[in-house]
Amino acid sequence: MDSTIEVQGKQLKLSNLEKVLYPATGFTKQQVIDYYVRIAPAMVPHLAGRPLTRKRYPNGVDEEFFYEKNAPQYRPDWVKTAPIWSGRNRRTIHYILADDLATLVWLANLAAIELHPSLSLAKDITCPTMMVFDLDPGPPASIVQCCQVGLWLREVFEHFGLQSFPKTSGSKGLQTYVPLNTPTNYEATKTFSHALAQLLEHEHPDLVVSDMKKQVRTGKVLVDWSQNDEHKTTVAVYSLRAREHPTASTPVTWEEVERAFKKKDASLLVFEAKQVVARFDKMGDLFAPVLELKQRLPDLKGIATAAPAEARPTISIAAEAEEELEHRRRAVKETRAQPKGRKAGRKV
Repeated sequence: MDSTIEVQGKQLKLSNLEKVLYPATGFTKQQVIDYYVRIAPAMVPHLAGRPLTRKRYPNGVDEEFFYEKNAPQYRPDWVKTAPIWSGRNRRTIHYILADDLATLVWLANLAAIELHPSLSLAKDITCPTMMVFDLDPGPPASIVQCCQVGLWLREVFEHFGLQSFPKTSGSKGLQTYVPLNTPTNYEATKTFSHALAQLLEHEHPDLVVSDMKKQVRTGKVLVDWSQNDEHKTTVAVYSLRAREHPTASTPVTWEEVERAFKKKDASLLVFEAKQVVARFDKMGDLFAPVLELKQRLPDLKGIATAAPAEARPTISIAAEAEEELEHRRRAVKETRAQPKGRKAGRKV
């Protein structure tokens, strides 16, 4: 079943609307598109202006998928793109910018079920507007244990006067976002997040790991700090996930996180498409502050001071590394500022 519709003055041809993309529940492509239309008022602001990686499931969530970064040549001419140089691929990638409802519907029609935006805006790709901690449980741990770690993280942020906002991953874990919206870079956010993950690991070794190796993650929660990277993406708030049921990455309140932890009930933080839309209609966009709230990262020396004695050497090393990076940046700026024809003095 195909149809042509008009969205915001743009013509869109929709195809195979009856195709089942979630076999376990019979959730069809038409229902996927309908979900994205209904959640668009909340979701589009979080996608707008950000290079977007799509995870496409043309034959449904049980079949093969592929990641897509470059905008396809057959895209409509009204779909906006941003050219971003990829040092790893040694070429320019033309990322899609999902700046409006029409683009979101077009992507859904391509079975781009999962949407993964950059932490940066395309206009300033080296400056993340937020910092993220992806809390990933190693079985038999679940999102309940992630709630405990998330609450510990919130305490640390509050110590430094930072607000943080939780959302479910829509899969197994929980994610915590710290809005910045101030000048920074990935060196700073990655160094800071790594130090914080190590601090939690030192304080709670029975539950927290900061190492990606799977053999050390059984029954523990990985505090994945590595997402704070120009070359990585994190699933968008409100994005559907390719799970058995059409669950979505859903913003939640810290009170809901506390309730799920106290009741040891993981089901309290599982939301399917209809529930997510109903929550938005009732509660608004709980993630809206992530777009506007301006915060600055504290000095890593502050973390070292607040850390327990056994963790201080690790955090101090991170602080020293950050100082060295800043020293190098200043040296480069000073060298560039030298008048032409005059060699910069060598620093010892």
